[in-house]
Amino acid sequence: MRFQAVKGTRDFYPEDMAIRNWIVKSWRDVSLRNGFEEYDGPIFEYLDLFKAKSGEGIVSELFHFKDRGDRDLAIRPEMTPTLARMICAKAHSLPRPIKWFSTPRLCRAERPQRGRLREFFQWNIDIVGTDDVVSDAECIFVILDFFRQIGLTPADVVLKINSRSLLAALLSARGFEPSRHQEIYTVLDKRDKLPEDAYAEVLGKVVRTDREKADLRAIVQAHGENGLNEIAGLVTHDPAATAEVELLRRLFGLLGTMGVADYCTFDMSVVRGLAYYTGVVFEGFGKAGLQRAICGGGRYDQLLELLGGPPMSGIGFGTSDVVILDLLAELDRLPADARVSKRVEFYVIDADPSRFETVLDLVARLRSAGYAAEFSYKRQAIPKQFKQASAVGAKHAVSR
Repeated sequence: MRFQAVKGTRDFYPEDMAIRNWIVKSWRDVSLRNGFEEYDGPIFEYLDLFKAKSGEGIVSELFHFKDRGDRDLAIRPEMTPTLARMICAKAHSLPRPIKWFSTPRLCRAERPQRGRLREFFQWNIDIVGTDDVVSDAECIFVILDFFRQIGLTPADVVLKINSRSLLAALLSARGFEPSRHQEIYTVLDKRDKLPEDAYAEVLGKVVRTDREKADLRAIVQAHGENGLNEIAGLVTHDPAATAEVELLRRLFGLLGTMGVADYCTFDMSVVRGLAYYTGVVFEGFGKAGLQRAICGGGRYDQLLELLGGPPMSGIGFGTSDVVILDLLAELDRLPADARVSKRVEFYVIDADPSRFETVLDLVARLRSAGYAAEFSYKRQAIPKQFKQASAVGAKHAVSR
């Protein structure tokens, strides 16, 4: 019987591992220079933790099992529940704001497709313990700082920003009862994910009148500075909605001060379907063929409380190695250096086969001094050894 990797997973041969290490190192470098601390947690959690955060429907999206103690467990599909659980456990002793990042391996029981696999690595950034708009700006800046580091420009990607609290205020101002908001968010979040006829069908299930349908279609079409001004014009008599518009304007001003505004645009169609988002939400999209979300996040105000912790606001985002590498491959932007699986500083040439022990001695000394050193197992002509040194990318070839 011949075996192969399970569908939706990947084998990492040395060149693939080099690319994976490159992207994870990029995530870590960006995180650290922006003042974030790294954390991690177990690869499986109690199933109830994920159900508490996302509801019973999440179970079908998880790899879950019973352990020998008949406990229901699940392999982690995301890090936010683990983050919330860990912060809840030490909430009163952790300094605020809490700025953490992680780069875990995650698994989801879903159908593999372009940009989505069943097993992947994800970069998570979270700022917890403050609801200041400056933290919104910093969180967004971090993902854009990463884009710049890997060579993605505003011509390649766009970050679309909206506010769930603005949308909630706008819906209320237009007569949509708060009890209906979540189902409307879920439908609006599908606008760019479904064909037009399929979207029209699901939209028809949540609206009650033609006026409601027209309102929702008009709302999600608002984008850019003009779109934000149009929304502001619709809510001039609603203090709550007006305050949310001004908060967004403040956010865009801060992003301009931080030098990344050219990546960003207001877009009312960005909703993020997950129920726990409460404020600013955002998604990054490729502008070329891969016109799907490549990152996403937002503010959550009740998540920690939902999981038994104190009231504490947070904002965060996630992105996966799969979708980022797909985009870089499409743009042919993956640097050649990222594919290098072996980095050799010294290749020791065996100039005299009768004194091979001196080669091993020098290699051992170089390695003990912290240098990457290689040599040939075979006794062969010097030109062939030079050729081998070149093949492994050695910086220097030496002999003794």
